[in-house]
Amino acid sequence: QVFLVESGGGLVQAGGSLRLACSVAAHTSTSSNYILGWYRQPPGKEREFVAGISGLGYYTEYADSVKGRFAISRDNRRDMMYLQMNDLKPEDTAVYYCGAREGSDWESWQRNKAFGSWGQGTQVTVSS
Repeated sequence: QVFLVESGGGLVQAGGSLRLACSVAAHTSTSSNYILGWYRQPPGKEREFVAGISGLGYYTEYADSVKGRFAISRDNRRDMMYLQMNDLKPEDTAVYYCGAREGSDWESWQRNKAFGSWGQGTQVTVSS
């Protein structure tokens, strides 16, 4: 079982930056045993994939809409994951959720980009 808590959301002007953080508490395992990532849910829309990172951080994947602007990273010694968001746009406004999936099969995760555990979300608002 893993517990996830996001932080770092807020209000920022277009073109600005924010860094989201997600603490990972894996009580019967270690955070490195989990593929981690971010989804977001814009107002009135469905939740959508943003980025994912493998257990040891060797592999990453991004949605086309954020490539070149966002960077996902993790620090397993501190049980933390991050999302650095640069050049933010109003369409990035959403509730951002961190997710976790136990296991190391990156190729399997890539097929559906599904997570079994979620945090409570953090609001990111980008003003124009």
